[in-house]
Amino acid sequence: MYTAKQSEDNLNLEQGSREQALVLWYEEVGIDDIHLVGGKNASLGEMIRQLASQGVNVPTGFATTAYAFRYFMERAGLDDRLRELFSDLDAENLSNLQERGRQARAMVLHTPFPPELETAIIEAYTKLCERYGANDNDICDRLTSHELEAYRDYNCGVDVAVRSSATAEDLPDASFAGQQETYLNVYGIKPVLEACHRCFASLFTDRAISYRAIKGFDHFDVALSVGVQKMVRSDLATSGVMFSIDTETGFKNAALITAAYGLGENVVQGAVTPDEYLVFKPTLKEGFRPILDKRLGSKEIKMIYDEGGGKLTKNVPVPNRDRTKFALSDDEIITLARWACIIEDHYSAVHGSYSPMDVEWAKDGQTGELFVVQARPETVQSRRSSNVLRQYRLLEKGEILATGRAVGDLIGQGQARIIQDIEKLAEFQAGEVLITDKTDPDWEPIMKKAAAVVTKHGGRTCHAAIIARELGIPAIVGCGSRLDDLKDGQEITVSCAEGDEGQVYAGLLPFEVDEVQLESLPETRTKILMNVGNPQEAFGLASIPSDGVGLARSEFIIANHIQIHPLALLHFEELQDKAAKWDISNLTEGYDNKADYFVDKLTRGIAMLAAAFYPKPVIVRMSDLKSNEYANLIGGKQFEPHEENPMMGWRGASRYYDPRYAEAFGLECTAHRRVREDMGLTNVIPMIPFCRTPEEGQRVLAEMAKHGLKQGENGLQVYVMCELPSNVELVDEFAQIFDGFSIGSNDLTQLTLGLDRDSDLVAHLFDERNEAVKRKIRRVIETAKQFNRKVGICGQAPSDYPDFAAFLVELGIDSISLNPDSVLKMLLEVAKTEAAIEQRER
Repeated sequence: MYTAKQSEDNLNLEQGSREQALVLWYEEVGIDDIHLVGGKNASLGEMIRQLASQGVNVPTGFATTAYAFRYFMERAGLDDRLRELFSDLDAENLSNLQERGRQARAMVLHTPFPPELETAIIEAYTKLCERYGANDNDICDRLTSHELEAYRDYNCGVDVAVRSSATAEDLPDASFAGQQETYLNVYGIKPVLEACHRCFASLFTDRAISYRAIKGFDHFDVALSVGVQKMVRSDLATSGVMFSIDTETGFKNAALITAAYGLGENVVQGAVTPDEYLVFKPTLKEGFRPILDKRLGSKEIKMIYDEGGGKLTKNVPVPNRDRTKFALSDDEIITLARWACIIEDHYSAVHGSYSPMDVEWAKDGQTGELFVVQARPETVQSRRSSNVLRQYRLLEKGEILATGRAVGDLIGQGQARIIQDIEKLAEFQAGEVLITDKTDPDWEPIMKKAAAVVTKHGGRTCHAAIIARELGIPAIVGCGSRLDDLKDGQEITVSCAEGDEGQVYAGLLPFEVDEVQLESLPETRTKILMNVGNPQEAFGLASIPSDGVGLARSEFIIANHIQIHPLALLHFEELQDKAAKWDISNLTEGYDNKADYFVDKLTRGIAMLAAAFYPKPVIVRMSDLKSNEYANLIGGKQFEPHEENPMMGWRGASRYYDPRYAEAFGLECTAHRRVREDMGLTNVIPMIPFCRTPEEGQRVLAEMAKHGLKQGENGLQVYVMCELPSNVELVDEFAQIFDGFSIGSNDLTQLTLGLDRDSDLVAHLFDERNEAVKRKIRRVIETAKQFNRKVGICGQAPSDYPDFAAFLVELGIDSISLNPDSVLKMLLEVAKTEAAIEQRER
């Protein structure tokens, strides 16, 4: 520690001298020292002291203190001069803000450091160099005293990151992320001093002044600490950001990791679209490897050290061979996710309440080690009310102009304002939609006035995404070249309310916002489940009160995410369709065994659904595409027969054991086994569709067992769809084979009444409330209960007809599964019916 009066060689502090220290080492500070070294430095010290024993790596360094900053400001008389300068500050007036900020920074930069502070920084930096053996003694011994002084000033030492850390920063209710400056690859005594000086001045960047005004912080109550931290050589490897919570939905059980090549500034600033990985925390802590999703980013450029030209860093293109592969291995993803859990658990204990974290990480290309270089509280989802469910919904769709990663679940609209140059920020008007390549903290004064933000580059952890969440406005990032077609002044609607992918629509489309108070919802005996199609929507839908998923359709994942016929992957070399082979080669790039592509995609789709509702049951129906639908998959025509009536043909169970398709069904089974065994998601219940006879059911179960899915092992249950008259007539026999039933009222009505539900000519006859259908449903429910089997329904009829729902509840059905928009309404209807039954029975 160094004080204004003295310097000490050892690192052990006397407790009473800390308040007047000019420099403190990270090992000497913790989370309670934000007032001494700011949020960023206090957090680094906390992790070094408390989490190293749990394997979390943090590079060491030292920090100038808040006392050092105030000592500098007061000694030079800067406080009074700055107060006078800010006396007529108008943070809403961009030109006024820019002029006051420029003058304030100039005042600080043109005021030299006090000798005591300069000496303290030099001596601390010298000790850091000694720690890493960077003395260059062999060179220094050959230099004259004059040469030695010049050499040490600019050449001798270790490369460090010089980061600003304000005392009002990284707080649970205000992040101040990126408000002050950071300098990377700083090397030598003089450059370190200059970087520290520029950090002091950055307390008065335009964006910092504006942000403090928004958050109600007094400019002169905030002091600045500077962290000087050994660089991690991620310029030779990878870096990124991770959150211990899903940033868009607030789903607490997933860690989100982003990664790109080179130094981390490009990820933070949104200059690149990084890879994204999602890891499920509960089963990760149990020792499983639950990587739920991996999304390849474009990673066009990387920031590296600049060895010449006077610059510290530079951006260079990433070779295509690296862009088309993931920047992290699965082992590295798991390690980072474990660290996210450790850090979150520690800070939650420190704060006495749940504390999700925003963490920056880097991989050293020289040693291969991973490091955490920053950690701060997440400031948006952690403050969101869990008692109110707010849902935005477009009332009509329009022409899609661009798509990208949705940030949040809001909808915004207005005139597009395309701004690529920071010098043109003054042109932006309140209520417009900001269109740009990327944003950085200098853009925040106009972002707070925007109806929405849309960027060409960036991922869900970039600056534009973080600030949009904090400001409560929708944003779509990483839209790519489609954004080039937008016109300045064009009226557009920005929708982040349709799942993982955000849409930019032409025109001002009508939308509505629903709010539901969740704390007063009743509990029911009848389980209210949800039908979920798209795995990418699962985390958001999990916030709707339900008892799990009653129907998730594998064919949705196959048709929309995999897109390729499984047999075309298994027999790729035999494909006759050259165009299909080309498409498959592109989609499966990076897979030596093309069948692994099918298994990977299906595994992750099922896992996303299972994780979202864990540990509640998630019933996943095995694939039920018809032959004409399979033929429409890439490469499918070669493997599918022509059928006059595919609805009644080779579908569901009849495919699974057929030698012409059994190996493809084996890929499905492998995906289910991986979800259970590798990820620990044993809440998945596979369900067999269109199973015509009990004998067929037995053959399917035998086929599943061949691939490691043995009924009864590791808690595995297998359900069957009850959608055929034969299922009803032989329900007692099916009950001895399967663990439960899900009534498919659409097909059951169609086949009971002998009509085509898609035919307009007989559509008026299609009614699940027909007495013939109701008798069959009654029989199924009553017989299932005799055999102690679960029985539910997954058709649309209960939500369309309240009297039909009441009929099911009266029969004692175990569960009703509905589309998401019907769940809350049905919950209230079921509660009303159950109350009436209870009243009647008294």
